[in-house]
Formats: sequence, structure tokens, C-alpha cells
Amino acid sequence: MQFDDDARLDTSEVQDVRGSRIPGGKATVGGGFAGLIALLLGLFFGTNEFGLSSDGSGTPATSVSSAAQVEQHCRTGQDANTQQDCRTVAVVNSLQDYWTGEFQRRQGRYSPASTVLFTNQVSTACGRASSAVGPFYCPGDRKVYLDLGFFEELRSKFGSSGGPFAQAYVVAHEYGHHVQNLMGTLQRAQDGRTGQNSNAVKVELQADCYAGVWARHATKTPDESTGRPLITSLTDADIRDGLDAAAAVGDDRIQEKFQGRVTPESWTHGSSQQRQQWFYQGYESGDMAQCNTFR
Repeated sequence: MQFDDDARLDTSEVQDVRGSRIPGGKATVGGGFAGLIALLLGLFFGTNEFGLSSDGSGTPATSVSSAAQVEQHCRTGQDANTQQDCRTVAVVNSLQDYWTGEFQRRQGRYSPASTVLFTNQVSTACGRASSAVGPFYCPGDRKVYLDLGFFEELRSKFGSSGGPFAQAYVVAHEYGHHVQNLMGTLQRAQDGRTGQNSNAVKVELQADCYAGVWARHATKTPDESTGRPLITSLTDADIRDGLDAAAAVGDDRIQEKFQGRVTPESWTHGSSQQRQQWFYQGYESGDMAQCNTFR
């Protein structure tokens, strides 16, 4: 995955609070698992499956109101080609460019969502969360939360091949949840049910599909600053890295690895095969209308 060296990155879409003090807030509640399994099964991405409430009663995320660190060194696409946090800024910029245009094409209006980079723990409108929950989207404040250390865990703990596009897939998945929130489908996941046919799984698979849709159009979506695509190259190898990341965080693979058995009745995200299938369906079709996992 390569970015246009001359593109200007919009760091206003990313809040960098790494290293800042976290104000007090409502503590999160356990997500229904126990002990170490709870932690390990929580270490893959989604929305409310980490036990975060979405009533908006938590404390705002940070004492830093803008991209305090990334704005200093993430200025161009060349920076995104060499630095992980700058790459995250560029991926967020590309995602928001694409979804803005897609909503307009469908006679809708896309409301941007910022990404918050944090370390260790963060307070959100959904409550306080630690890095252990992995990347997540909070519908209460419409923000994506990300500790960049997760990407190393994705490779070392979960066996993903890694790579820049594997990381982009994670971010794109979370923005898929933002799209669902804007469209009113995200709330289907909050009926408290689990299992391979649950709404929780269907919501996650749809977010995977939306990530694939963005990937299909990423090299054709014009950047606001230049009129040229921000992402200039996305290879078959990149897509394989994305598919490998999707498989690495399938419920069946996580359960087999960490609890030694597969229990489909407790699934919240879908199997490795399902996650790959839906990401690839989005990528092959390039059409969000083909992402109806609720049929």
C-alpha cells in the first residue's frame, strides 16, 4: 500500500492523546466472559462487545483537544509511507473521503468521525476502556479509538501476517461501524444475543464488507487536497494481508487458540471463513448494497 507523496494529510481527523493523563470517567463493565478468556476474546475489534455502555454518560475522551503529536510530523503522504501513526492518519483521510462521496451519491449526508490514538486507557462517551479491548468504535461520541500497539498483538498473538494493509483493514472495519451507526443498523447488535446467527455477528460481518468496499475504491477516491487519490497503490498482496487479518480474528480461530475448543453459541464476530468471505465480497463488488448480512 502506497500513498501519494505530495498529498497533504488532514490531522484534524485524528486526536492524538498518547501519553496524556486520562480524566476520571465511568468504568467499563465485563463483557460476559471470565478471566483470561475474557481478555483474550476481547482483543479483537467491534463496537459494544467489550461491555461499554452507549448512553453517553461517560467523560469526554481526553484533556487534549487536537492532534497534538501527529500534527507535528504527519504532514504529507510521504510521511504516511514511512511512519505508522501517519499511515493511520492517511487511512482515516481516505476512508472519510470515500464515505463522504458514497453518501452523497446515495443522496445522503456523511458525518465524519474522528479517530483517537491513545495508550493504556482512555475515557469515552461509552465509558473508560483499556488497550486490552483492542480498537473499537463508540456510538456515543462517534469516534474510533485505537492503541497502535494492537497491530503488533495482531501479528504476535493472533498470527496475522501483518503489514500496512492489515492495519488499514482494522481501521476500515471500525469506520464500517460508523457507517452502520449513521444508517441506523448498528443498534441491532445490542440485543444481548450471541451465536453464529446473531445480530452481533451480522453487524460485524457487515463492517468487514464495508471495509472491503472502501478497499475496492481506495485507489480511485480523490483526495480533497490534491484531487488525486491519496492511496496510489493497493496490490493483491495487500488484499491478502487484509484477508489474513480478518481470518486471524475469527471467533473460531480465537476460541481454538485460547480456550482449546470452538463454541459457536458464544460467537460475536463470525468465523474466520465468514470474515474473509464478507470482506472479499465487499472488495469484489465495490457495492455497499451487496453487504446485507441480515438477509
